[in-house]
Amino acid sequence: MSREPILHAPPSKPASIRLLTHPAVIALSPAVLLCYSLVHILIEPDHVAIYHYSGRPGPIFLAAIANVALVWALLAALLLLARKPGRFQVAVWSGLILMLPWVLLKQGNLAGEWSVRHWLSLCLFTIPLATWIATVCLWRPSFYPVFNRLREPAEIIVGFTSLSAMVFVGQLLFCDWQSRGLNRPRPLRAQTSPAAAGLAAKPRVIWLLLDELSYQQVYETRFPGLDLPAFDRLAQQSTVFTHVVPAGLHTGDVLPSLLTGIPDDEVRASADGSHLRLHVPATHQWRPFDPHQTIFADADTAGYRTGVAGWFNPYCRILPGMLDRCTWVSRIQAFGAMEELEPNAPDSAYLFASWRDSLRWLLNRVGKHSEVYAQNDPAHLADYRDLLAAGDGLLNDSSIDFVFLHIPLPHPTGIYDRRTKKFGTAGTSYIDNLALTDLYLDHVYQLLKQRGEWDSATVIVMGDHSWRTSMFWASLPTWTAEDQLASHGGKFDSRPGYIVKLPYQNQPAHIDVPFPATSTRALIQQLVGGRITSSAQLADFAASVSQK
Repeated sequence: MSREPILHAPPSKPASIRLLTHPAVIALSPAVLLCYSLVHILIEPDHVAIYHYSGRPGPIFLAAIANVALVWALLAALLLLARKPGRFQVAVWSGLILMLPWVLLKQGNLAGEWSVRHWLSLCLFTIPLATWIATVCLWRPSFYPVFNRLREPAEIIVGFTSLSAMVFVGQLLFCDWQSRGLNRPRPLRAQTSPAAAGLAAKPRVIWLLLDELSYQQVYETRFPGLDLPAFDRLAQQSTVFTHVVPAGLHTGDVLPSLLTGIPDDEVRASADGSHLRLHVPATHQWRPFDPHQTIFADADTAGYRTGVAGWFNPYCRILPGMLDRCTWVSRIQAFGAMEELEPNAPDSAYLFASWRDSLRWLLNRVGKHSEVYAQNDPAHLADYRDLLAAGDGLLNDSSIDFVFLHIPLPHPTGIYDRRTKKFGTAGTSYIDNLALTDLYLDHVYQLLKQRGEWDSATVIVMGDHSWRTSMFWASLPTWTAEDQLASHGGKFDSRPGYIVKLPYQNQPAHIDVPFPATSTRALIQQLVGGRITSSAQLADFAASVSQK
């Protein structure tokens, strides 16, 4: 029977190397790597994920820090036990060396840093796993010198990468501290502005932004059997724009462009979420977002009192002092099961929720593609219900005569089944959400009609961008056969819906010239200033901006 050889003590290492190769140091790098899909979205330089988060940031950071600490403690204990030469040491270190490339690949894939094909991920998992099993099972003491020559430099390499991991942990702690007041209440306007104080109440302006509303799907090639009576009624007393050029493909980039009238293609937020910087492609420069140079400042100058109920973008945070009433909500899907918790849930619940996400990934996603998108999205449904209530509160307050509603419809994933008329059903489609959008539009119409305010109101209904079929959704597990059929095989049509109802308009009209969505601010300036009162004037305005 073979016996383990008597091994002589290795030559003494310099103190710095001994520290670098201590199990507690070595364990930090793989610990951060294993938790990277959560850590990276909290420390990314543009701070976009936490910027768009409307909940309490502290528990999210606590969950990330606790996960790193727990994995680090387990790995440090394992490596400490593996300091003694023998089969256990071989099992631990060969597993670490062989599986780290796959873990790196998967975490980068989950974090969205790169896209990895399934076959490559599967090969990088199965081949090292088979090699590890063979190494442990076929281990012989005579192999130890060769193994040791591989292990020692691996210790130093992993130890050096732990220095970067320490930076990540430091960033995590810093961003946690910076975001401690992320969603504290911001000041609204303390009193009615001087412009509005001396003016009588105005006919209301209702700006309804429906996220991912496609012109093609609503008016041009509607899905067979889909009834949209509210959109059809609106078209009979409005001007429909048939060729709108979107301001972008991502809501976070598009909304600042719409508010300011200046195209941007990227946004960056400060760590505390209060300050926004926009990249202007025309000048290749970054500029600060100025709330005093937005549609809401224009409405204030024209004497309107403003109210917002909005999704995804932190309107109340980036428009301080510009609004009379404000509600916003955004449960970020990147935070997984933590988004399903109630706002007053204890901090410990966030930690357990993050573990549930990890377990779900281990059971269902080993070797598979990218992020997990739930077939039934409770966070999306909760956002819609919150904004439905907040929007009704604004519409029922006639003192708010400039109302902006940003509703998370018909944005996927599906949250409504048009056949059963039930919410929260798995496997529903964009078409189902579009049917729900029509119900919401009818709800707004009926509410204003009952108040006697629909006819006199200016109503702008638009999408921030169109339905991003092949651009985004077609590659995800939530893409349905109905989505595939409705989109004509995933074809992307970039035109968002855009409809304008002028006060007392009772005849349909359409505008076919290319109309840049970034001209929305200029259009609303004309509307609130009373300079556009007919569909002919609206057509002239569209023609003038189309020629620029």
